[in-house]
Amino acid sequence: MTPPFPDQPPAVREKLVAFAALLRRWNARINLVSPADLPVLEQRHVADCLQLVPLLPPDAATLTDMGSGAGFPGLILAIATGLPATLIESDQRKASFLREAARTCGASVSVLPQRLEEARPPPAPVVTARALAPLGRLLGWAEPLLAPGGICLFLKGRQAGDELTAAAAEWHMAATRIPSRTSADGVILRLSDIRRATSDAGPRRS
Repeated sequence: MTPPFPDQPPAVREKLVAFAALLRRWNARINLVSPADLPVLEQRHVADCLQLVPLLPPDAATLTDMGSGAGFPGLILAIATGLPATLIESDQRKASFLREAARTCGASVSVLPQRLEEARPPPAPVVTARALAPLGRLLGWAEPLLAPGGICLFLKGRQAGDELTAAAAEWHMAATRIPSRTSADGVILRLSDIRRATSDAGPRRS
């Protein structure tokens, strides 16, 4: 049988296997992923997140993950790359899992158990999210978290095109759509040069 994550270095592969085992144990107590996904956890969730690794800027020193949940994609990226990551997750039980998973896997992670509207970590060059909210809302959350010149990497589904169209009413951005290798309907959005469309017209009037 082919070992999981064959394209990863042995040390990373060992940590990812440990992460998956820990998640399965915790999932009996708190709902981290659907029970139906447990048999395909490595492919459906972990490998899906690993697609972002080659899309990270080579000079990125850190990243911030919004709505981390069970660690997708932020914790997986921290494990795979060694980058320090800030994981924002308002659910206290999931935040506890993230801390334990980071400790188990030796990942450099800071967990903020706060709502995205309230969290204010230092701006990061990369902001990520997976299956969290429509694009326009994601950009509103990401704007104060993103360093100047930074990028967003969002794992999206079949509605990605419609979300880009809807978000264009409020946001300007350079968008690249990358087909997912793990889901026929999946798309990775790489967004840069992000700014609010209203900035073109000057400050808003109250």
